[in-house]
Amino acid sequence: MKNLIHLVLHAIALALGIWGIYAVSKNHYKSGIPDLIASIPGLCVYSFIVFFFPGGSPNLRSGLLPCHVMLGLFVYIHVVGNAALGLLEKLTILESGGLEKYGTEAFVVLTLQENVRVTTIIYNYKCVVVN
Repeated sequence: MKNLIHLVLHAIALALGIWGIYAVSKNHYKSGIPDLIASIPGLCVYSFIVFFFPGGSPNLRSGLLPCHVMLGLFVYIHVVGNAALGLLEKLTILESGGLEKYGTEAFVVLTLQENVRVTTIIYNYKCVVVN
């Protein structure tokens, strides 16, 4: 059951990732901003084959599990960092367009960013230390 939930969450993340990359690319194209998006689909396909393919070797799975977990946490932390930087970038662009530096919108963005950071720290503590 845990593997099924993990697979469903990966499928949702993949769909949202594709949608996000499309939205960012479209926005960058319209704004004339150069694209710096790097994709790693090979890693996703390899992980899918190793961990969810029914004929996968249990020895291979157990040997790769620590690397899979640490790489997953590494990617998750970097995704959260990129999201935080994206929020700050958007806030900076809005502030240069006349938005108040300490206005309501700035407070909402910074609060959202801090909530994401705290949630990430708690989640990683639970995954690494508790387990």
